[in-house]
Amino acid sequence: MATLTPATSSATSTYRADHVGSFLRAPEILQARQNHMPAEQLRALEDRHIARVLGMQKDLGLGVFTDGELRRSNFMSDFTDAVDGFDLGDAVARQWDEDKKNKAAAKPAAVSSITGIVNAPLKQRSPLTGHELPYLREHAPGPIKMTLPSATQFPAISFKYGVTDAVYRDPFALLDAVTDIMTDDLKELAGGGVSYLQIDAPRYSYFLDAKWCDWMKTELRVDTGAMLTASLRADNACFAAARHPDVTLAIHLCRGNNRSHWYAQGGYEAIAERLFHELAVDRFLLEYDDERSGSFEPLKLVPKGKIVVLGLVSSKRPQLEHKEDLLRRINEAAKVLPLEQLALSPQCGFASTMEGNELTEADQWAKLKLVVETAREVWGA
Repeated sequence: MATLTPATSSATSTYRADHVGSFLRAPEILQARQNHMPAEQLRALEDRHIARVLGMQKDLGLGVFTDGELRRSNFMSDFTDAVDGFDLGDAVARQWDEDKKNKAAAKPAAVSSITGIVNAPLKQRSPLTGHELPYLREHAPGPIKMTLPSATQFPAISFKYGVTDAVYRDPFALLDAVTDIMTDDLKELAGGGVSYLQIDAPRYSYFLDAKWCDWMKTELRVDTGAMLTASLRADNACFAAARHPDVTLAIHLCRGNNRSHWYAQGGYEAIAERLFHELAVDRFLLEYDDERSGSFEPLKLVPKGKIVVLGLVSSKRPQLEHKEDLLRRINEAAKVLPLEQLALSPQCGFASTMEGNELTEADQWAKLKLVVETAREVWGA
């Protein structure tokens, strides 16, 4: 194997060891929510566990800090909790593949996994991350990373014909409405002490998988090319609103992560050129933990100046990866994209929904420790 030469850049914002943002919730948080603990008591409990996970991130040597999304019921609930217009008792059925063994009808089992259907005009009543940022500003031991769902998430899972189209004529109109809310919020957030803003956009995986392309045509009733263009435009509007000289902007793509499940497969080839060239981001956090993600070859289309964070460590499985395997795969990627444009992370968060993936906190921290140690060996930082 060729020797990996450390990158020359040592900019803090490079964050060679990264993480997608969400951490497993402690059982007492899940129990407190199930028991409908009073809000003030629940917040105090969340504060205590957020302080703990901030300390763990510092101890591991990570250079950027999140609250683990511990206050959220799922990775996009910061939006649905702050915006009226969602019927949380309704959801559109989905399907996913479980480790290639079977297909399951996928209305998620827990209420927290359901975003709900838009059945009224969207109206924002509070800042999207207004309940999260104050504590982080006061207690984070370093740069703050804040995660938000992509506006593209909602047309795919919150638009239902016969309901939503009475309010928004089609999925494109809903996308515009969500984008308007997000851009206004991001302008405030970018100047509010956040160093790293990450938009989570799992729905780009629809364009990588033939069965989901068919679903968009037949069920969502959209042209896939038009939807890709609209999706890129929506995310770019959000990034433009968030652009600030002191803020790193990133987008994270995956193929499903709820409770260690996945729903899509396919390499990045289908959208790589448009994705890498058109999205106005500093970093792409890409899933690369197994064969469903395809090869590194599409990375040759990444322009200079943009970083690709290789999601080589699985947040779905408890088994700890071997550092030698990670070094080998980083070396393979560096043959396509220069090493100074690469970084390392898990392929997704550890708890896209509050129930979390099927591994333990000990597994979670061991995987993040491995990410930090490997990044230090490769990049020296």
